[in-house]
Amino acid sequence: MKPWILGLTGGIGSGKSAAARCFAEQGVHVVDADQAARWVVMPGEPALAQIAQHFGEQVLQANGELDRAALRQQIFQDAEQRRWLESLLHPLIRQAIDQHLAQADSAYAILVSPLLIESGQYQRTQRVLVVDVPESLQVQRTMARDGVTEAQVQAILKAQLSREARLQQAHDVLLNDGTPEHLAQEVQRLHDFYLSLQGERA
Repeated sequence: MKPWILGLTGGIGSGKSAAARCFAEQGVHVVDADQAARWVVMPGEPALAQIAQHFGEQVLQANGELDRAALRQQIFQDAEQRRWLESLLHPLIRQAIDQHLAQADSAYAILVSPLLIESGQYQRTQRVLVVDVPESLQVQRTMARDGVTEAQVQAILKAQLSREARLQQAHDVLLNDGTPEHLAQEVQRLHDFYLSLQGERA
């Protein structure tokens, strides 16, 4: 039986990656959309050559890898260039995600994506799990982790889907405002529940 797919998402600083690691420790096959976005522009991948051809060699680092900061600058000021890049990369990212999900041999597989809902990726999942934390905690954690100011975190929060909109799409919510032990317990509880869904396909 093919595994069903759980979409895992949450705002910045919510602990998506920590939750995904806990699921992986339970033997669940996890695919990270952010990683897929990096795989498709690795040196040697056709997309990287197309990007360099389109934007010029200045978007490559000396070692041949993509210079994300330089590329961001190019597309930040130009919506048309951003659209060009998205139309090149989005289908490739989708394909990479599908290939990696297809390799799953666990009862269910997880697609981790910060933009699960905004990008429409949730349509390829059978359930959506939102890792949720109060906004004050998101700000605190992100400042500590990334060494950024509160204003910078607030700007990111504004650009992301609102907490309310994200929760509206959720089948399940994991409140991650406690200790790592608490997170692990919550993941264990959800994991047991997800295994019980096997028969009815969520």
